[in-house]
Amino acid sequence: MKKGFTMIELIFVIVILGILAAVAIPRLTATRDDATIARSATDLATAVHDIASYYTAKGTLSTKLSDMTNVTTFSDIAADMNATATQVKFPDADGCITIQPTATVANGAANGIQLIYAKANATIVCKGIAAASSKLMGLTLTDGVADTDGNKTYSFGGSGVTW
Repeated sequence: MKKGFTMIELIFVIVILGILAAVAIPRLTATRDDATIARSATDLATAVHDIASYYTAKGTLSTKLSDMTNVTTFSDIAADMNATATQVKFPDADGCITIQPTATVANGAANGIQLIYAKANATIVCKGIAAASSKLMGLTLTDGVADTDGNKTYSFGGSGVTW
């Protein structure tokens, strides 16, 4: 008589391995998303703090985003941050987070920035980045000007930078 495994024993082993794989793969994917969220939220918070520090030190925003921060995960690091029409996307958040200069002084020069979180069609990663970065920066998600477009806005800046 030959020693070995029967066909039923081999099928049971394959079924058990399949069950283990079905449980493990989603957890690994979630871990990767969590790592992306943590890295991106830290990058975004660092960039916002860098821009606020630059504004506080110089009294104005730079004409290039790259002059104010070393964070390079934006769609256009050479964007003119003195032009209030400028919108810079944060690609790690699938473009659902935008930085836009704001102006509240008579001459129209930018004296702050807004972080705009496009809630509509946001991915799980983007929602995670928005939530994590708001905690890192001590901000809360507040309703934007137009509630119908699904956007949320963080605002800070001005002659006295407020957080």
